[in-house]
Amino acid sequence: MAGNQLGVLNALDVAKTQWYHFTAIIIAGMGFFTDAYDLFSISLVTKLLGRIYYHVDGAEKPGNLPPNVAAAVNGVAFCGTLAGQLFFGWLGDKLGRKHVYGMTLMLMVICSIASGLSFGNSAKGVIATLCFFRFWLGFGIGGDYPLSATIMSEYANKKTRGAFIAAVFAMQGFGILTGGIVALIVSAAFDHAFPAPSYELNPVASTVPEADYVWRIILMFGSVPAAMTYYWRMKMPETARYTALVAKNAKQAASDMSKVLQVDVLAEENRVEHESSNSFGLFTKKFRTSPWTSLAWNQRLLVPVRHRLL
Repeated sequence: MAGNQLGVLNALDVAKTQWYHFTAIIIAGMGFFTDAYDLFSISLVTKLLGRIYYHVDGAEKPGNLPPNVAAAVNGVAFCGTLAGQLFFGWLGDKLGRKHVYGMTLMLMVICSIASGLSFGNSAKGVIATLCFFRFWLGFGIGGDYPLSATIMSEYANKKTRGAFIAAVFAMQGFGILTGGIVALIVSAAFDHAFPAPSYELNPVASTVPEADYVWRIILMFGSVPAAMTYYWRMKMPETARYTALVAKNAKQAASDMSKVLQVDVLAEENRVEHESSNSFGLFTKKFRTSPWTSLAWNQRLLVPVRHRLL
């Protein structure tokens, strides 16, 4: 089957594993790292949010977020993630992986910072603005999540594609772990700088005003890894599979991959139409009757693809 595909795609499939592949793992993996940090770090600060904004004078225990507020704070980002996957998955097929990748990254950076800067004169105001920015943060994550996996799969060779994608997904665990470490470090630093009595001894003084900075710093830290990888993401060329099969520019795809793989790849413009004919849309009859429908449906939700990876 490899003999029937474009030379640039065959070159990608049979390319030896080299440093560029590991660079792609790091860059795409940092996307999953940031996604996991941003999504799950909120659960580390909900207790503090309740203690700061929902304290009741005379109560035996510190304040807690009401169940409906806690559900909104913890779940709104996931709602944005679903919407972002559908929108940016479609946009990634229209504009290209590279351009949309940059858009989702900047949205994540801005919304991470904005989440920490949530403002308001009351508890409802702070929580409302936090939920607003968390939704759009999730929207950006929804685009970054499938695009990171797509870019890695489209750069990888056939032999190690599964292992490389698994390595990228594994970065989610490190993101969650880092969230816990950052929360511990920030909390310990503020506890040392602003000591306070226990809640049993003095309920009001037990929560110092500076505690309001703790949860903000933890949430804003999610912008750091995203911003650090933005430059390298923008230096990566568009994936050859998109350039050749969707943009239908085999010459540019061959040129990009010649630099990446450090080998000479010949362009085959006259074969682009034939290769592209193997693609079919999500709502077409061919898709519904295809034996690959179940697999393709899962890929369509998680990875925006317009063609099969041979």
